[in-house]
Amino acid sequence: AVTVACVFDGPDLAEGAEMAGCRPHGVADLVTAARLTVAAVGFSPGFAYLEGLPDELSHVPRRRRPRPVVPAGSIALANGYAAVYPSASPGGWQLIGRTAEPFFDPRVSPYARLAPGDHVRFDARTEIAEIAEIAAPPTPAADARPPERPPDPVFVVTQPGLRTVRQDGGRRGMAAIGVPAAGPADPTSFELANQLVGNPPDAVALEVTAKGPTLRCLRPTFVAVVGARPALRLQGQPVPLAQVVPLARDQVLDVGLVREGLRCYLAVAGGFVGPGLLGSCATDLLSGLGPGPIAAGDHLAAGVISPPLGDHVDAGVRTALRGGEEVVLRVVPGPHPERFVPGAFDSLASRSFTVAADSNRIGIRLHPRVVTPLLAAGTMTELDSQGTVTGAIQVPPDGDPVILLPDHATMGGYPVLAVVAAVDHGLLGQCAPGSTVALAPITPAGARVAWNAHRRRMATAIAGHYPVVVDSPD
Repeated sequence: AVTVACVFDGPDLAEGAEMAGCRPHGVADLVTAARLTVAAVGFSPGFAYLEGLPDELSHVPRRRRPRPVVPAGSIALANGYAAVYPSASPGGWQLIGRTAEPFFDPRVSPYARLAPGDHVRFDARTEIAEIAEIAAPPTPAADARPPERPPDPVFVVTQPGLRTVRQDGGRRGMAAIGVPAAGPADPTSFELANQLVGNPPDAVALEVTAKGPTLRCLRPTFVAVVGARPALRLQGQPVPLAQVVPLARDQVLDVGLVREGLRCYLAVAGGFVGPGLLGSCATDLLSGLGPGPIAAGDHLAAGVISPPLGDHVDAGVRTALRGGEEVVLRVVPGPHPERFVPGAFDSLASRSFTVAADSNRIGIRLHPRVVTPLLAAGTMTELDSQGTVTGAIQVPPDGDPVILLPDHATMGGYPVLAVVAAVDHGLLGQCAPGSTVALAPITPAGARVAWNAHRRRMATAIAGHYPVVVDSPD
């Protein structure tokens, strides 16, 4: 069995003890006496669902409102399971203790410390020295890492912007150990930017949120910026968006504040090259995988230019939101209709929501303009955790829906009322805090028709060819 040294001093310990009908030290006694078995690994990288709790603890529910951040090493209970949060992440479980032992290392296979079938025992520490010994280590500051210095860079970062990260097609096939797919929040703008500069649709590009970076060009190249209409300047002069822009050595490109939406994408011919992890260069907010936001002084490398390049995105293709407009997201029915009031899905057409300030790449929280219940009264809302998808609209007990974005947990236990159709995932990624969102119910068949039409339009979205001459090798 794997033995986990821990301290039982979590912020929800007293409340959990009350639910279990015992004193706080009784919760510790019950957990340490249990022989726990890993039922599944999911939610976040290395997060193991431990079954085998005694009956007294089997009815401790999830929190009514999930926390935006649960500290790494937190020991938690919910819906008959125990778990340790391997990294800081959002979470809705009851926190009863903490440990500093590692449960996930992306550099060493098999990456996750625990696998289904493993046995786990918690070992409570009570001495002051022991508590200090296992206190969770501080997280290093984001700017503590040295600047990147790859060979033959194409840009140097002079100002990084608010949050500029590299994204590619994401990490596929890693959900079994709890690793989110990540990838672009607005896949439509991301793909168009890459297509313009001759890249594969999943090549690495910079995802800009709210305000972009200032980059100095170190060698001639081509870029394209597509998305939420930032103020784009080259050498201080405005240059067009959604169009190929040539850059010469020592020219400075500035991606300013976005004006219509939340995110845009800067693609470079050849695609950005960055440090990969688990098969991807994507930066994942949930688990911290990937190189993280770019920083001042970083040198960014790119691959080999591969003509033909496009010229511009066709004027009929929409790549940004209009200021102040309501964002309409088409949704299909979710898998848990029995958890909601009758007609809840159809009633979405008459509801309006505001995007909360604590929204991010993991998910956006919606505040209803008019509060009316969605969850069925008297219905047990606890679910066994199950696989989740981007666009799923979870409804926790507090009633405020959460729409999952690409960095979402791979498993979740809140009921899902609806799922945003894939055709509108680009719009979903542009929903800024404070914006108004409407949910428009459609059938799965209608969603497939809309998706097929979208893919046909994407196939013809790039107009013209930029005249690029690539020198032949000697």
